Amino acid sequence: MGRVPLAWWLALCCWGSLAPNGSQAQKDPFVRSPGNITGARELTGTLQCELLVHGEPPEVTWLRNEQTLELADSTQILVPLGEDEQDDWKVVSKLRILSLQLSDVGSYRCAVVLGEKTFVSQPGYIGLEGLPYFLEEPEDRTVTANTPFNLSCRAQGPPEPVNLLWLQDAVPLSLTMGHTPQHILRVPGLNKTSSFSCEAHNAKGVTTSRTAIITVLPQRPHDLHLVSSLPTKLEVVWTPGLSGIYPLTHCTLQAVLSDEGVGIRLGEPDPPEEPLTVQVSVPPHQLQLDNLRPHSPYHIRVACASSQGPSPWTHWLPVETPEGVPLGPPKNVTAIRNGTQAIVRWQEPMAPLQGTLLGYRLAYRGQDTPEVLMDIGLKQEVTLELREDRTVPNLTVCVAAYTASGDGPWSLPVPLKPWRPVSEPPAPSFSWPWWYVLLGAVVAAACVFILALFLIHRRKKETRYGEVFEPTVERGELVVRYRVRKSYSRRTTEATLNSLGISEELKEKLRDVMVDRHKVALGKTLGEGEFGAVMEGQLNQDDSILKVAVKTMKITICTRSELEDFLSEAVCMKEFDHPNVMRLIGVCFQGSELDGFPAPVVILPFMKHGDLHSFLLYSRLGDQPVFLPTQMLVKFMADIASGMEYLSTKRFIHRDLAARNCMLNENMSVCVADFGLSKKIYNGDYYRQGRIAKMPVKWIAIESLADRVYTSKSDVWSFGVTMWEIATRGQTPYPGVENSEIYDYLRQGNRLKQPVDCLDGLYALMSQCWELNPQDRPSFSQLREDLENTLKTLPPAQEPDEILYVNMDEGGSHAEPLGAAGGADPPTQPDPKDSCSCLTAAEVHPAGRYVLCPSTAPGPTLPADRGSPTPPGQEDGA
Repeated sequence: MGRVPLAWWLALCCWGSLAPNGSQAQKDPFVRSPGNITGARELTGTLQCELLVHGEPPEVTWLRNEQTLELADSTQILVPLGEDEQDDWKVVSKLRILSLQLSDVGSYRCAVVLGEKTFVSQPGYIGLEGLPYFLEEPEDRTVTANTPFNLSCRAQGPPEPVNLLWLQDAVPLSLTMGHTPQHILRVPGLNKTSSFSCEAHNAKGVTTSRTAIITVLPQRPHDLHLVSSLPTKLEVVWTPGLSGIYPLTHCTLQAVLSDEGVGIRLGEPDPPEEPLTVQVSVPPHQLQLDNLRPHSPYHIRVACASSQGPSPWTHWLPVETPEGVPLGPPKNVTAIRNGTQAIVRWQEPMAPLQGTLLGYRLAYRGQDTPEVLMDIGLKQEVTLELREDRTVPNLTVCVAAYTASGDGPWSLPVPLKPWRPVSEPPAPSFSWPWWYVLLGAVVAAACVFILALFLIHRRKKETRYGEVFEPTVERGELVVRYRVRKSYSRRTTEATLNSLGISEELKEKLRDVMVDRHKVALGKTLGEGEFGAVMEGQLNQDDSILKVAVKTMKITICTRSELEDFLSEAVCMKEFDHPNVMRLIGVCFQGSELDGFPAPVVILPFMKHGDLHSFLLYSRLGDQPVFLPTQMLVKFMADIASGMEYLSTKRFIHRDLAARNCMLNENMSVCVADFGLSKKIYNGDYYRQGRIAKMPVKWIAIESLADRVYTSKSDVWSFGVTMWEIATRGQTPYPGVENSEIYDYLRQGNRLKQPVDCLDGLYALMSQCWELNPQDRPSFSQLREDLENTLKTLPPAQEPDEILYVNMDEGGSHAEPLGAAGGADPPTQPDPKDSCSCLTAAEVHPAGRYVLCPSTAPGPTLPADRGSPTPPGQEDGA
């Protein structure tokens, strides 16, 4: 009887904890729990949970292995289910893992706090499963012949276990491991250069590591010793080391002079100064070093080389050259008689002493007198006493220097000369020949005459044209400035704006957009298509001339509303300021029509490398194909994503994003260009095309083909196709699929296939861009971040040389860099029902090395107002 009240009390407490306010117990809000993901490394994984709540939406927390994720890349979306903020909400939380790693494996849950209770979703699991992944691979190295060494190779799953198999020269090794770890290969020694690799096996298959090349070099020579020495020569011999199967080709000996008291430590890798290097063929293993300093300490070492490379150096061997006799006699020997004395002077020999100078010896003799030899010491002057009773006729003197090794050569005999006082000669008076003076006068007169002619000529120009030459502030150069007879100043632009009949508000905004037509000089045509041409041009600004690309449009603006729309978009484009977005320099009009409005002329920066599509085609199919590494292709994609992210923040929809409408500047950075179809979204988040116009079918999102509705997410679809173009280096999307079949092809769930050599992560991003539901596609911010992260994981690569294009329209053979600023759209046929469309999709394709045909160029386009493909008879090929 005592248990019933206790059980009832426990149930009441539990009910109270579930409903603290006395209301009925709140049910689990989760309607969707995280799913399970099993994939390979470096793929992007996304987990999602959904819950329904009433009132203020809670914050969703993600747990991994029951631990809170502090820095999770999660996104929370709130969807109202009622008409005010107090109604029900649907909360969607997404967790993105950019690159799956082993540390991401585990169970994942969502947790929310509602009232005083915490609710946790059902768990989802992330697992890795695939081929073995190498943590460490064999590295290239050099070893000496018959010397043991170790190699290391590590791999892991999952799944485990992972077994390693070593291969030498592609032949499996049967090893008895013993106590040696499986990942370490102990090699007792090699006598020839070999290759080593390892295979990692698990339940999913086999992965092969890189191949390491082990180069076998000769062993270090030994027994290096001195066999003979002279003051300037040393002879040494040595014994070579083992070199495997490769015979020695030569040996190299180095000798370096050692400073006294410093020397070279045994085993020092490099000498303190530039050594004397001598190379000798072997055998014999012997060498005589010449041209050394006498009585000097040296250190020598030797290394021998085979066809595989040089051996290690021997340790430094200290040696010393012996002392020698002086190589020359003392210089400037003089002997002067002064009464009964003879004063003899000399200077130190000019030739090397080859040792330490210990002193001088002097010898003199007269006629019929024996030679007298004297040791003078280190003095360089001596006085000889002569006999007073008679003269010493024909007395001669000679001097020699000596070292510890002996006497050097004697100087030539010098006769004794009587002393005479020496008087200083008078200083010569300064004088020039008369013809020097005459030549200087002629040169000076010529300079004055030339300067006068220059000043007179300049004065005439100033009188006729005003101030002609003005120094620039920056460089100090003379720049020609002149005044033309007729000025096309701001008044011309004002007159043009007034003649258009547009609103005053728009006129004010156009002050910095409109460019005087007379300041634009047109050059050669870079490319021409159905809807216009791109021409090289020069814009004459106030203080400089700017090289530009001028796009002339073969279109007609029929109504004032269309004109104002065009000019309003030009005002917005003028404000673009992003390194990956083509900026608009200005707009002008050419020749007013009688029944309509003047045709617009768009002025854009000149792009050195032209459009991205032609660049990719030329790199793959040119006369000299250029390999574009994956790093550069990913950089192109990241640049486009960055530019489109900027446009989306400005609420601009491009509607014609493709490789042909992206330009390459001189720094090989990509700029999004060709805003002919761009529309700014002033209200809402979508734009519906109101008139019939032909569009590039293979780049358009499936919902735009069906309903002619364009959003930023439809640009994301086009970006995915553009990524595919870049990954295939300019191939046409959907090869083998006709334009009239594209809509049905996509509606059946088909998408572009993964290109060859395309990273799995990149193709996963493309596939996300082609999700059927636009809301499931990533934003340009997410795409840019993913691409930049991918680029950081790749090593840097060198950029290709500048690509040249041949202007085939002019019939010349000279190569010129492609430089068109507008997009290079496929030429399309204009719709006869809509001859007044403003800046349609098709643009000019620059004249390049290639003539595009239906097999390589973008295909025909589809009327954008239809939900079904164009009938075969209405297609327009590029």
